Amino acid sequence: MTQLRRLVLVRHGETEGESSIRFHGSGDVALSAEGATQMQAVSSTLGDEPLDLIVSSPMRRAWRSAWIAGKGAPVRLESNFREIHFGRWEGLTREEIQAADPVIYEDWQNKSPGFEFPGGEPRAEFRERVEKGLDSLLAAPVHSALVVAHKGVIRTIVELLIGERPQGLDLGDGIELTRKSDGTWFEGRNSSDPPSLR
Repeated sequence: MTQLRRLVLVRHGETEGESSIRFHGSGDVALSAEGATQMQAVSSTLGDEPLDLIVSSPMRRAWRSAWIAGKGAPVRLESNFREIHFGRWEGLTREEIQAADPVIYEDWQNKSPGFEFPGGEPRAEFRERVEKGLDSLLAAPVHSALVVAHKGVIRTIVELLIGERPQGLDLGDGIELTRKSDGTWFEGRNSSDPPSLR
C-alpha cells in the first residue's frame, strides 16, 4: 500500500499563450509574469509545512510553476502528467472552436458518448497515461507530495482517487486530498475542512 497520505494538486499559472482562454494541451507555452505571481500566492498558501516530493508535468508552464510554488525545491518531471493533445483545437479559444467546428463543439458541450477531440489524443489513452503517472507517484516512498499539472490531469487524478471529477479549477487553483487509514481518499485535511486551496 502507498505511504502517501497528503496530496496537493495545483493547476499551473497563466501563460504567455493565454491558457486562461486558449486550449494549450501539447503546446509548450511559457509561464507568464502573471502566472509566476499566481504561483507565489500558492507558495504562500502552502506555507512552511514540508512536502516530501514535488512532481510536475514536463511542460514549461507546469514545471516552472512547481519550482515557484515549491520555493525552489527540486521538481521531478512526470511525462505521463502532460495535458491531453487537443488535436486541431490546439491553441484556440472556445469561441474559435465553436466557429470552426460547430457540430463537434456541440457534441463536446453535451458530453456526447464517443466524443473525441478532432485529431487529438483519444480520451481513454489519456486517462490510462495519467493513471500510470499516478501509480508511479503512489509507489514513491513519501508521505506528502505536491503535483503541479494541467486541468485535465488534475481532474483525472481526483476522479481516480475519490470517484468524482472536481468542477472549476482555474489557473493557480489547488485541491488537497488526504488518504485515510482504510486507504480511501477525501478532499481536505480533515473531514470538516474546505476541499480546495483557493
